[in-house]
Amino acid sequence: MQNSGTTRTLQTVKDADGQVTSRVRRTVLPSGLRIVTEQMAGARSASIGVWVGVGSRDETPALHGCSHFLEHLLFKGTRERSALDISVALDAVGGEFNAFTAKEYTCFHARVLDDDLPMAIDVLGDMVTNSLITPADVEAERDVILDEIAMHDDDPDDVVHNLFARQAWGDTPLGRPIAGTHDSITAMSRDQIHRFYRRHYRPGTMVIAAAGSVDHATVVRQVRAAFARQGFLEGEGEPAAARITDKARAVTSGEARTTRPFEQVNIVLGAQGITRTDDRRYALGVLNTALGGGTSSRLFQEVREHRGLAYSVYSFASHHADAGLVGVSVGCLPGKVDDVLATVRAELAKVAADGITAEELERGKGQLRGGLVLGLEDSGSRMSRIGKVELMRDELLSIDQVIARIDAVTLDEVRDVAALFSQPEVLAVVGPR
Repeated sequence: MQNSGTTRTLQTVKDADGQVTSRVRRTVLPSGLRIVTEQMAGARSASIGVWVGVGSRDETPALHGCSHFLEHLLFKGTRERSALDISVALDAVGGEFNAFTAKEYTCFHARVLDDDLPMAIDVLGDMVTNSLITPADVEAERDVILDEIAMHDDDPDDVVHNLFARQAWGDTPLGRPIAGTHDSITAMSRDQIHRFYRRHYRPGTMVIAAAGSVDHATVVRQVRAAFARQGFLEGEGEPAAARITDKARAVTSGEARTTRPFEQVNIVLGAQGITRTDDRRYALGVLNTALGGGTSSRLFQEVREHRGLAYSVYSFASHHADAGLVGVSVGCLPGKVDDVLATVRAELAKVAADGITAEELERGKGQLRGGLVLGLEDSGSRMSRIGKVELMRDELLSIDQVIARIDAVTLDEVRDVAALFSQPEVLAVVGPR
């Protein structure tokens, strides 16, 4: 744990000539606010993100959807800027500006030219510390969110994955949809949202991450100024403790079905997975690519290419601090459901019993390596990586270190983690009657 009021260099990467290509530094302010930056050689863009350690799993039933509701409301105006002012500030410089809510965190982020980073930091600081959350804005945005919920309810993939999580984790925060429900959003008051805002949006729960053409000391100075509004940085505090455990919480096996007037039947079949920090995640990543991670994967070849049972089929692994799921998602015609389930179950049984082949192991490693490097070519992805790692108290590895861990995965390790698919299954099915 780093002491407040100090700065550390976490990582320095050099090229073959000894030139620094990347440097990651962290400052912890006396208030407990953490600032992490990655200076990228040759970059002209800069990305900034405010990562807040609160998401849908932190909500009571009465506040179901509040994190996402609040994410919307922070764009609606502050004591210094109207909603239009916020939009114009970023649009005028060609910047990208957005936010998202997950089960364990909320993120507000912007990507701009390096010269415009001070403005982006100031806008984000203003929004996060100084938002008005007026009753009128709450009522206007309530309708927007209800429309969004209705939109998700019309999306077969969203419906089936929400049903899958509900079956796995029941009526708990992890099992509920992030956006809330029509009833919970309709009933939520402005005062409830405002109290949630004041309780969770504190320096100790936040990480400010910046990457690209950035100077750490300059970013720290700009963050101090932008987040000083309303006495936000006054006093001393510690960063909030992260939710970390080695053992994933148990899921409830069984089957959940619901009807929707869709043309296809959508299926998710899976089981309990592993946590975000589990050392087996690299082996699981290799297994996932071999099983259902591309057009050469087992599931794609068997379900689509050989049998013509479905257009889309893929496997996935989702990780949380203390929970995880592994599964397969398929969409097919109603008359093919039984054949699809029989085929998928047979493939999962094979991989659980025998693992994968040496050829699949190497192909999976190559796919992971390529996806990792290509996915971290821009400042936005680098910002997301360091911000999420810092917020979740995970180990910050260099790209070369991650590649080394992928390359070190063995057939035996993949076979061991494939045993996850021998556990009692969780099944969700959504489609017409």
